[in-house]
Amino acid sequence: MLYLVIAKDGTDAEAPARRQRVRERHLEGAQALAESGTLQVGGALLDDQGTMIGSALVVEAEDEAAARRLLEADVYHREGVWRSYEVYPFRRAV
Repeated sequence: MLYLVIAKDGTDAEAPARRQRVRERHLEGAQALAESGTLQVGGALLDDQGTMIGSALVVEAEDEAAARRLLEADVYHREGVWRSYEVYPFRRAV
C-alpha cells in the first residue's frame, strides 16, 4: 500500500541548521529506499522564500504502522529535524 507523508520541520531558530547537519545522511538513506522501491517520491517542502521547512514522501509499506516505523528510523526523525508528520493512505491516479 502507498502512503503520503507530510513531515514538518521545527520552527525554532536552530531548525535549518539541524536539517543541514544531517541532510547528507538523510539523502543517502532516501536513495537506498528509492532503489529498493520503498520510497516512490520524496522531496522538500519549501516556504515562500525557498527555505526547506519539511518533507513530502510517498512510501510503499505493508501498513500504516510499517510506514511510521520507516519514518522513525530516518535520521531526520532521530535527530529532531521532523517535529511532526501526518501519514495518509494514498492511491496513485497517474
